[in-house]
Amino acid sequence: MSFSKLLVRGSWFVGVGGGFLSMAILGLLLQHFLFRFLEGQELRQTLITIGISIIAADLMLAYWSGATYQFEIPDMLYGAIKNIPLIKTYPIYRIFILCVALVIGIGLWLFLNKTRIGMMIRAGVDDRDMLSATGINVHLIFALTFALGAGLAGLAGVIGGSALSISPGEDLRYLLASLVVVIVGGMGSVTGSAIGAILIGLTEQYGLTYSPTYGVVYTFAIMVIVLALRPQGIMGRAK
Repeated sequence: MSFSKLLVRGSWFVGVGGGFLSMAILGLLLQHFLFRFLEGQELRQTLITIGISIIAADLMLAYWSGATYQFEIPDMLYGAIKNIPLIKTYPIYRIFILCVALVIGIGLWLFLNKTRIGMMIRAGVDDRDMLSATGINVHLIFALTFALGAGLAGLAGVIGGSALSISPGEDLRYLLASLVVVIVGGMGSVTGSAIGAILIGLTEQYGLTYSPTYGVVYTFAIMVIVLALRPQGIMGRAK
């Protein structure tokens, strides 16, 4: 089956691209008209972001109702790989998600550490006044950064939503999990976010398997321990 036929048949690839593009545009608009007036006020930005997500979730609930939706993935990603050592059988789509996550993670690290724009972003986080003094448009840099982050969130929504059902309340669950990951891993660190995601993900899954009643408690226990011993996160920098 050709790529064009696959694209038209399921529109999954259109959904992936549309999810990235639409959220990137929305993130750009939010940064330009709202968050740029709150630069340096992380707590207010976080609270406003959570508030916007709650309002958006209620609006979507009113428009699409509380029905559960399931995305259809392309035929090439159906099925499972068998005879894997220790695991024996594993879904192809789960492996695809892992590969996409690795590519995005490595790409972000290279972008932030090996490109000129990435260096500008890191310089703007450390000292935006000094960066602005060099003649660089700091607001533009931050707007593009926010757009990229929002676009990746939209991309993850479609790819992750294809593995899981989309239903009311799921947004809050993953928003809370992402906040815990950032707190544990450390703000501003791609490596820290990866470590935090692996640690929290494994803890949640093993907790749900061996003690479902207290599975969520283990996740927050890790967050409390990290905040007590290293408030800036595992890979975060002390201010």
